Amino acid sequence: MTDTSADLAGDDLATWSALATVLEWLPPALDAQLQRDAGITHFEYGVLYALGRAEGGTLRMSVLAGYANSTLSRLSRAAARLESRGWLRREPDPADGRYTLAMLTDAGRAAVAGATPGHVAAVHRLVLDRLTPAQARQLREISLRIAGGIREEGGWRPGSAPGAGEQDPRA
Repeated sequence: MTDTSADLAGDDLATWSALATVLEWLPPALDAQLQRDAGITHFEYGVLYALGRAEGGTLRMSVLAGYANSTLSRLSRAAARLESRGWLRREPDPADGRYTLAMLTDAGRAAVAGATPGHVAAVHRLVLDRLTPAQARQLREISLRIAGGIREEGGWRPGSAPGAGEQDPRA
């Protein structure tokens, strides 16, 4: 007989189930909008967005992987796709040739600028517009608290998951 004393039940189960559903449904919804409107994934949008916010549109790939909560392997595959479209370019870091820089091109800057209004509208439509201002503050505080707990527990970090080079641990 299975011991169910540790099972989730009642309010705990309802809360976890609701969060788990959002974690499963939101990423594909964001991907679908970006694929339809801009021909890129949410991950690729995040890479372009991070480069667009960086000084000179340039970051070391290792730093960008940290921002993207990604392995270098996954980031390299995405960078190759973006590079083939002329939106990103990679070259050795002149300050230390052991590192590779990712640089946003003018075409990449235009691509992320073109994708942003639709993405922002989807974020509003799917999440923000469904909340009162108080609920939005609560969601922010709850999310930060959960993220802090994951950090404290030594949760997933790029390269830490089994088979991390092939696995996509992002929710």
